[in-house]
Amino acid sequence: MNLPQPVAVGIWVVLGVVLLVLVLTGRRRLAQRAHGVVPTPPASPVADARGAVVLGPLDALYVSSTLAGDWLARVGAHGLGDRSRAVVTVHDGGLHVGRSGAPDLWVPAAAVHGAALTPGMAGKFVGKEAIVVVTWEVPAAPVTADDVPAGSATTGAPPEPVRLDTGLMPRHDHDVARLLEAVRALAERRTPAPDGATDAPADPGGRPSHDPGPDAAPNDKEAQ
Repeated sequence: MNLPQPVAVGIWVVLGVVLLVLVLTGRRRLAQRAHGVVPTPPASPVADARGAVVLGPLDALYVSSTLAGDWLARVGAHGLGDRSRAVVTVHDGGLHVGRSGAPDLWVPAAAVHGAALTPGMAGKFVGKEAIVVVTWEVPAAPVTADDVPAGSATTGAPPEPVRLDTGLMPRHDHDVARLLEAVRALAERRTPAPDGATDAPADPGGRPSHDPGPDAAPNDKEAQ
């Protein structure tokens, strides 16, 4: 059945409005759910407080941030899921992402856990490993008395940080490896020393200087 052109146009307009409402409602619900899971990221310090520039600034695309390990679980809270053009700079103190039309993102060096490459993330696929995925932790928001329901028992355990994966795609291919290396260098700073390592010098007998020797009495912890 052929509909008059004004009627057909009206139907398409209505369908478009309905689709737009569904998309906006979905984004709003995603942000509301993520607000209860992902705390507010650290505020970006002034330029002089970020430390010396290690790499950049680089033109890039901010792809998205997702829950760590699940590159489809896009975080809608705090604007972390909004794709945008960005300028990325690696400092001694952390990673700064200046975004167009969205709040800047600051990832302190102590929060960086690692970096990897992927050809796709959160609906963005480029067909080659050109997206640098930064794995980092958002410090958990402190729990106040207002957050605890009346009459509920608290365990006293501190809230845990939330780990995220943030995708950054440099505009130029030769910057991909450079950004990956610079972020990994930040992550290596927080790697603890191997188990059993000690800085105490050894005595001529081969034992560390703090070792009391085989004849010493065990401490209380060892005796239990």
